[in-house]
Amino acid sequence: MNNDLSLLHPYPFEKLGNLLKGLTPPAELKPISLSIGEPKHTSPAFVMEAIQQHAKHLATYPTTKGIPELREAIAAWLTTRFQLKSVDADSEILPVSGTREALFSFTQAVIKREDFLSNSKPLVVMPNPFYQIYEGAAFLAGAEPYYLPCLAENQFIPDFDAVPAEIWQRTQLLFICSPGNPTGAVIPRHTLEKLIRLSDDYGFVIASDECYSEVYFAEAHPPLGLLQVCAEMGRDDYKNCVVFHSLSKRSNLPGLRSGFVAGDAQLLKPYLLYRTYHGAAMPVQHQWASVAAWQDEHHVIANREQYRQKFHIFYAMVNPYLPLTMPDASFYFWVKVPDNHTDESFTQMLYEHAHITVLAGRYLGRADGNGTTQPNPAENYVRMALVAPLADCVMAAERIIALLTGENP
Repeated sequence: MNNDLSLLHPYPFEKLGNLLKGLTPPAELKPISLSIGEPKHTSPAFVMEAIQQHAKHLATYPTTKGIPELREAIAAWLTTRFQLKSVDADSEILPVSGTREALFSFTQAVIKREDFLSNSKPLVVMPNPFYQIYEGAAFLAGAEPYYLPCLAENQFIPDFDAVPAEIWQRTQLLFICSPGNPTGAVIPRHTLEKLIRLSDDYGFVIASDECYSEVYFAEAHPPLGLLQVCAEMGRDDYKNCVVFHSLSKRSNLPGLRSGFVAGDAQLLKPYLLYRTYHGAAMPVQHQWASVAAWQDEHHVIANREQYRQKFHIFYAMVNPYLPLTMPDASFYFWVKVPDNHTDESFTQMLYEHAHITVLAGRYLGRADGNGTTQPNPAENYVRMALVAPLADCVMAAERIIALLTGENP
């Protein structure tokens, strides 16, 4: 077996399961999960109708490049949403089976193994805390992760200015996540401009995970995207820049496994070749359903309104007892636990006494990275995903308040 498999950490939810093992929550309380970022809002009915209408394609092998109608629908959405001058549907867009597999496989295609030195592996730079696929993809590509702490004093944006030149020189791939998972932070325009210029100087690829970009709170102020800033800078070839988007969060379709990668055609052409062998083409009936989803904004606006309502109510209820920070976007609260708890003990308390499951923050971050003894920046935070129905989120808020005020949930 591949020796690099030994470098992989257990997935966060495996660690969470071990943490809660042996604890017995109150049987009379309905379980409420705020731990996993799986949308629970109703999927659009027209998507199922599209799948049924195109069910004949169950007898059709899908092509890796995807049907032209899907690539054209994505190009139209991207151009409108991010105010782009143009996107070539044929060469600058590639449908994928969800961003998870794409983030992983893109890393395998990008890392140049011939550049490896015996004592100096190429680097994949990533935020810390992070989506664990970034790290696993780096390890299994034979590269080394380099972690950039996301701290409250920097609004949970990595301090890219603190990265030494010798690190950028070894960097082949930079992962950014905006809006961030788990923090919900959106990287500002001037920072994205800086990263693009750094990419010019050092030649690394920027992979922007933007799968939470359509879950935001101010309807008139959607989060920026990497390609949007490229266009503003006059870089219409999107050199060394790619973005990852998905229907999972935008359209409540996590089971459809539908997303896309878009950007630099010089990167997507060899990545398409890689995917031809990788074998993760999206079923044709799912591609037609995706066309319908990308062409409709009404359900997306209604989805945002549901999240907006939940976040405002939950914040108003809980913040007087447990200080909360509204995220820029996404459906997560990144919550600092009370001083008398660690993230693990707080997670255990909520489960054992209130039948609420949250995710201990340390499982999403790393300590002692980059050859240093730096602390895990995600310790003493928990991630709360407000994906449950409004009534469940209100019930969770009431139970949390009861626990914090010494009452019985």
